[in-house]
Amino acid sequence: MNDFEFTLKFALPNPADDANSYIDALFENGCDDALLGTGVKGRIALDFNRSAKDAITAVMSAIRDVQTAIPGARLIEASPDQAGVTDIANVVGVSRQYIRKVAYTEPGFPLPFHEGKQALWHLYHVLEWFRANQKYDYEPALFEVSRAAMKINTGREDLSFTNGANEASEQRSTLA
Repeated sequence: MNDFEFTLKFALPNPADDANSYIDALFENGCDDALLGTGVKGRIALDFNRSAKDAITAVMSAIRDVQTAIPGARLIEASPDQAGVTDIANVVGVSRQYIRKVAYTEPGFPLPFHEGKQALWHLYHVLEWFRANQKYDYEPALFEVSRAAMKINTGREDLSFTNGANEASEQRSTLA
């Protein structure tokens, strides 16, 4: 068994609900290995330190535990996944300037999935590149949990897109 640290953010089923009202249910349903954040109305964040055979098992079991405790809760994001220059610099232990230089001058550096005022990368892809090209080594747990979070987030986005496409298709067929 390994320990994995990750954060899950959820939208509550009713945005007017007080997240604090779910604390007991969360602890009774297996989330006693998480610190809770309830500062945003209609949202709850949980910082887990969960033991499991692998990261995907840890993260998926935590999602199930939260959704059992809070029926109708919708996953917003699993992290660590999305990372900007500062986030990457903190993980790698170098300056932001060094990350910016590497990101825009080194061949094969992963492309950001979002570029705008702030560029964003999937942390897993960046760690993978640094491991192969700069010989940085990370705790296997960080590498593994960033991969699991990326898969869950992109899977959730794919599902959301598919559900939206299905709803649009159903609406078109009822209008025809």
